[in-house]
Amino acid sequence: MSASTRRLPRWLFWGAAIFTFVMAALPHPPHIPTSPPDKVQHVIAFTTLGLLAGWAYARTSPWRLAALLSLYGALIELVQAIPALHRDSEWVDWLADTLAAGVALMLVSWWRARRGSPA
Repeated sequence: MSASTRRLPRWLFWGAAIFTFVMAALPHPPHIPTSPPDKVQHVIAFTTLGLLAGWAYARTSPWRLAALLSLYGALIELVQAIPALHRDSEWVDWLADTLAAGVALMLVSWWRARRGSPA
């Protein structure tokens, strides 16, 4: 496998992480006509981040990745608490982020164990 192919998962993960942060920090994020409810958006974002993190950082403990993604979700909620952004900061959003990332990483671990893949 070439070096650029090995870097692709990390590029995808960090691109998704930056996109998630920007969308969460925008005072008026773009409205999509059929956009799902807020909690569903959190679950989609952090499930995606969990899956990408599990792929990009296969040698890192899933527990560590889950903890780091949980902290990332908490950071986003702290940023959303800034009054000038006119966003809502809710601990339930952080909980949704944490659970979604955790479940995604558990699925990655299960899939790897089933395939007999290392890490």
